[in-house]
Amino acid sequence: MVARSSTRGAARWRAPAAPKLPASPDLTAAGDLAIGDEATFERLGLGDFDLSGRSADGAEFTRCRFTRTDLSGTRLEAARFADCVFEGTNLANLRAERSSMLRVRLSTARMTGLQWVNGALRDVTISDSRLDLSSWRFTAFSSVVFEGCNLTRADFQNADLRGARFTDCDLTGAQFSQASMDGARFARCDLTGIGGVISMTGAILAHQDLVALSYALAGALGVRIENPDEE
Repeated sequence: MVARSSTRGAARWRAPAAPKLPASPDLTAAGDLAIGDEATFERLGLGDFDLSGRSADGAEFTRCRFTRTDLSGTRLEAARFADCVFEGTNLANLRAERSSMLRVRLSTARMTGLQWVNGALRDVTISDSRLDLSSWRFTAFSSVVFEGCNLTRADFQNADLRGARFTDCDLTGAQFSQASMDGARFARCDLTGIGGVISMTGAILAHQDLVALSYALAGALGVRIENPDEE
C-alpha cells in the first residue's frame, strides 16, 4: 500500500522539482514493448508507441520520455514513474492502483476517465490536459500543480490535497468529499457545482473564485439564494 503522510495541517508550499532526464535517451524504443509484471524500463524514448490495453503489476519507468504514446485502457498495479515526461500522450481510461509518480511532467495529455486510486504524486506538474471524469480517490499529493486543465467532474474523494495547487482549471462538478485540503491552493478556477465543499476547510482561494464557491457552500448548507427585487 502506498504510504501517505501522517503530518497534520498545511505544509509550506514548494514548487515541483523538475524531472531529471538524460540529455538523450539510451534507447529509442521501436516495435512492440513487452510490459509485464516487475518489468523495469530506463532511459527510453517512447514516441508514437501503442501501449494501450496492457496489464502489469510492479512495472517501473525511470528517466523515460513518452511522446504521443497511447496508454489508454491499460491497467497498472503498484507501478512507479520517476523522472519521466509525457507529451501529447493518451492516458484515457488508464487504471492505476497503489501507483506513484515522482518528478513527472505531463502536458497536452488526454486523461479522460483516468483512475489513479490509492496512489501518490510528488513533484508533478500536469498542464493543458484533459482530465474530465478522472478519479484520484485516496491519493496523496505533494508539490503537485494542475495548470490549465479540464477537471470537470473529477473525483478527489478522500484524497490528501494539502500539497496541491490548481491554476486556471475547470473544476465544474468536481467531488472533494472527505478530502484533506488545508493549504490546497486555487487560482482562477471554475468551482461551479463542486461537491464536498465543506471539506475545503483551510484551502486558499483567489478572491475571484469565491463567488462560485459561495453558491456551492450555500447549496451544501441548504441556504436558498433569492433576488431581493423578486417576490
